[in-house]
Amino acid sequence: MSKKIYCIASFKPKAGKEETVFKALQTLEPNTHREDACLHYTVTRQIDNPFAQATSYPIVFHEIWASREDFEAHCQRKEIQDFFAKHVESPEGDIEDANVCVYTDEPWNFDAPKV
Repeated sequence: MSKKIYCIASFKPKAGKEETVFKALQTLEPNTHREDACLHYTVTRQIDNPFAQATSYPIVFHEIWASREDFEAHCQRKEIQDFFAKHVESPEGDIEDANVCVYTDEPWNFDAPKV
C-alpha cells in the first residue's frame, strides 16, 4: 500500500510581489531536498497558455512525501514555520493568501496485501 502524500501549496502574492514571493519560496527548496522523505519539491509559477486558461493562485509548490508523518515533520521545521509566519501570517508579509492541500493516490477501500 502506498503511503505517499502529495501536497499542492498555492500562494497568492500581494499586488506587485509575485517575483519576490517566487524567489522567497525558491530559498526553501535546497534544505527541503535534503530531507530523506522528500521525493519531489518544486516551486512553479503560472504562465500564459491558450490551452490552460483557468484561474488559480499564480505560484504553486508541487510536493511528494514518502508518508503523512514525513510531510507533517517537514511542516514543523523551523525554516518552514518561519516562512509562513513572516510571509503569510504577518500583516507585513508579501503573501495575501495561501492554500495548502494534501492528497493520496490510494483509492477508497483498497485491499493491497500487507508486506
